[in-house]
Amino acid sequence: MESGVGVAFGQGMSTVLRAADLPSHLEVGEASIDVSFDSGQFDIDRAALFDWVMQSARATTAYFGRFPVTHARVRLLQSPGARVSNGVSFGEPGARCRITVGQHVTQADLDDDWVLTHEMIHFGFPSVEQRHHWIEEGIATYVEPIARAQVGRLTAERVWREMVDRMPQGLPAPGDQGLDNTHTWGRTYWGGAIFCLLADIEIRKQTGNAKGLQDALRAVNRAGGTIEADWILERALEIGDKATGGATLMDLYGQMASKPVSVDLPHLWAQLGVRPNGQGVALDDQAPRAAIRSAICRGRDR
Repeated sequence: MESGVGVAFGQGMSTVLRAADLPSHLEVGEASIDVSFDSGQFDIDRAALFDWVMQSARATTAYFGRFPVTHARVRLLQSPGARVSNGVSFGEPGARCRITVGQHVTQADLDDDWVLTHEMIHFGFPSVEQRHHWIEEGIATYVEPIARAQVGRLTAERVWREMVDRMPQGLPAPGDQGLDNTHTWGRTYWGGAIFCLLADIEIRKQTGNAKGLQDALRAVNRAGGTIEADWILERALEIGDKATGGATLMDLYGQMASKPVSVDLPHLWAQLGVRPNGQGVALDDQAPRAAIRSAICRGRDR
């Protein structure tokens, strides 16, 4: 999918660029990202790091239909080792994130990274009360692999394999008191992701697969719901429901906010046609909800 993402390198610039020649100001459609570094001592050249930022922005743009804020700042912090880790996003002053990058990071590490896309997805949803932090992390956790699949950076098989492997961490344990009241890591990230998956499936069932969670989140973002804005959660859910012609988000929130809801994930995977197969999954296009599964990763035109 063409995302309209580009880099403002200027006119007449050679195709072979030195790190010192590269800009720190990147254009993403009608938006921009300023990239800064706390160190220049990376083994990989700065061009590769800028390209990684742009690829993450491209995936985020594909999902939201535009980059979700008009301006953002990304600061790269160096660490020992060779991996990307420890991203964190903020809404003030302005949309920004910090992300830790290993001094010895390789192109393969950057190509496989999910952290920066996860942080950029945060830019597209409003800041809500701390008890609702699960929705912020759940959206970023659920949307990130789908967004990367929509621009061809992940296969559908890998998206669903990761969900099969990791979503059980979001199921309620004994003593759970619902998503608003149980703030464990698993419930915050993967419990929130389960909420998103259930909402996506139900919206698509109710609309004959014409709309999904992607439409709801785009509507929230276009109504001014960005990380820079403080909203009550119900405002975002109601906007998303209006955009998809139902009450799925509010109904599901009413069910899951204050009490544990157990989800039969193996049955859900079977309905979607996601069948564990050794270290991966096989996708069954004859399953009852296979069309929904396919549409989730395929995404929408802008």
